[in-house]
Amino acid sequence: MSTVDVERGAAAASGKTRGAVANGYRIPGNYQSQFYYDPGASVEREWTSWIVPLVVVANVAMFVATMYINNCPGHRNIYGSCVAGFLHRFSFQPLRENPLFGPSSSTLQKLGALEWDKVVHQHQGWRLVTCMWLHAGLIHLLANMLSLVFIGIRLEQQFGFVRIGIIYLLSGLGGSILSSLFIRNSISVGASGALFGLLGAMLSELITNWTIYTNKAAAMLTLLVIIVINLAVGILPHVDNYAHIGGFLTGFLLGFVLLLQPRLGWLERRNLPPADRVKSKYIAYQYILGVIALVLLVAGFIVGLVMLFRGVNGNDHCHWCHYLSCVPTSRWNCGN
Repeated sequence: MSTVDVERGAAAASGKTRGAVANGYRIPGNYQSQFYYDPGASVEREWTSWIVPLVVVANVAMFVATMYINNCPGHRNIYGSCVAGFLHRFSFQPLRENPLFGPSSSTLQKLGALEWDKVVHQHQGWRLVTCMWLHAGLIHLLANMLSLVFIGIRLEQQFGFVRIGIIYLLSGLGGSILSSLFIRNSISVGASGALFGLLGAMLSELITNWTIYTNKAAAMLTLLVIIVINLAVGILPHVDNYAHIGGFLTGFLLGFVLLLQPRLGWLERRNLPPADRVKSKYIAYQYILGVIALVLLVAGFIVGLVMLFRGVNGNDHCHWCHYLSCVPTSRWNCGN
C-alpha cells in the first residue's frame, strides 16, 4: 500500500506523502502523489490529532472482543481446524470459511453486521452504524486502519477533530444506507464507507479551495486516479462497492460544507493597507457550492432512509447498478 499526503505551505514543498483508502471486505488501492498549497495562502494552525488514533484503538479493541466471543475452538466446524490454535479462543476460523483470518459470519451477525432483513423487518437500524466498527478479519482490519492513519491524521491536523469526526461517521452511515438498498442476501462489515468518505472530502476540499493550490492540474489528476483505482477494486466479488460509493458521495458533499479554507490574503489582511485588504473570508463560489452540497446531502439521506425502511429494493429501480459492485467474468460469478 502506498501513501499520499496533503500538506500546506512550505511543508508541501518537502514532498511528504499520505495514504490510500482501504475497502471493507475489501482491498486497498495503491497510489502516491503530492498536493501543493500556495505558501502565502494562510498561516496554518496545526491541530493535535486524537480522534483518529482513538478510532483506531476502538476498532482494534472491537476486533479483539469479536475474536473472544467467536471462540473458534469452542464450536465444531465443518470447514476444518481453527487457524493459529495456540491463540486458544482468539484463534481464527478455518481459511476455507474465512480467508481473512477472522471470525465466523454468525459472530459478526450477532455483534451488529449490516443485514438488510434485520434492519428493515426487525427494526435494527443501529446496524447501519455498528457495522462500521466490525471487521471480517485481521487482514481487513490492518488494511483499513493503516489507511485511516495515513489519511485521517493529516486531515485532522489540518481541520480539527470535529469536522473530520463528522465526515467519518456520516460517510460510514451513508455507505451503509446505499449498501442496504442494493444488497439483501449477505452481510457487510468494515470502515470502508467512512474511509471513502475521507477520500471524497479530499476531492471536494481541493475543488472548493482551488485558489490556494499551486500545481492544480497535477493535484486534481492524481486524486482522480486514486479515486478510480479504489472504486475499481469494488467490481471484484465479495466487495461491497455500494458502501464505497455511498461513503464517497457523502464525504464529497460534506467536504464542500466543512472543509472551506479562507481565500488568499484573508489572514494577512491586517498587515495590508485598507485599500488592499480582502473584504470577505470566502469566495462567492465557495458559499454556493456549500449550500448546494448541503441541500443534496440532506435530501439524499432523507430519500435513502425512507426508501430503506419502506423495504424498497434499489435494484428494481436501477437494473444496471449491480455492475457497480461486481462485474462477472470467466474467473468468477457475482451470484456466488
